[in-house]
Amino acid sequence: MSQALAVVLPVFGLIGLGWLARRTGYVTDRTGEGLSDFVFAIAVPALIFRTLTAASLPAVQPWGYWAAYFGGVIVVWTLGSVIASRFWAVRGTEGVVAGFTAAQANTVLVGIPLILRAYGPDGAVPLFLLVAIHLPLMVAAATILAEGSGVRWSRVARQLAVNPLLVAIVASSAARVAGVSLPPVGQSVIDALAAAASPCALVAMGIALCRYGIGDRPGLAAVLSGLKLVVHPLIVWVLATRVLDVPPVWAGVAVLFAASPCGVNAYLFAERYRTGVPLAASAIALSTALSVLSTAVWLIVLGKG
Repeated sequence: MSQALAVVLPVFGLIGLGWLARRTGYVTDRTGEGLSDFVFAIAVPALIFRTLTAASLPAVQPWGYWAAYFGGVIVVWTLGSVIASRFWAVRGTEGVVAGFTAAQANTVLVGIPLILRAYGPDGAVPLFLLVAIHLPLMVAAATILAEGSGVRWSRVARQLAVNPLLVAIVASSAARVAGVSLPPVGQSVIDALAAAASPCALVAMGIALCRYGIGDRPGLAAVLSGLKLVVHPLIVWVLATRVLDVPPVWAGVAVLFAASPCGVNAYLFAERYRTGVPLAASAIALSTALSVLSTAVWLIVLGKG
């Protein structure tokens, strides 16, 4: 347990620092928004670029890895939407928001720092490969479910084409294929930005928690948090370690990815469709607070505690 806490406490300690700074008025919401923009648009893309240009990628596609993670996504997304509809009378696009919230992991602000701290460089490749697939699939699925046959694929394509994380993945892949390497000065800049990604992301998450709060339908928010923190990683763990032949590090990364709290993208999606915003915000805040304990438990299950 002490080893699990050694991984978890620094991560959530920085989240707590951000929360305290905002709670006391030392910083404003604009500070958190600026930090989040920096992390999403600059720091994490630099981290992805540095990792994937230097990493040894698998020669064979890890199909068991994808099946384990996204098998869990399908189950919790469906459960989130069905439970919200049956017990809280949530309908239409708000039901999509409920399912999306239960299945979407907070990878940039929590998942990446946590997984890299737990697995180090060995976990970087499976982590960023999953980030590359996770984002476009989740956004596309949510958009299709919300808009049905009226979905505008051109808009979805534009959103993905300018996404900084996907741009970084494409750029790093192109650099590997072309055999291009950065000069020492350029590499130093990339390294400095990459080093700032994790601490800035965690402080930004703490500031955001003060803004979200837990006010709208706390019962449903608790159910969605349970699906995200317990059911999703449990399904992934069973599939990756008992059903499919997934290497231990890859299986651990998939489980911790699934065990990350509800993602901010669910909130942004709700904002775009002007429905379910308080629900997504409540689930994000509650799941992030509860993930301090649940993450420590999963680290022990994975042999990291």
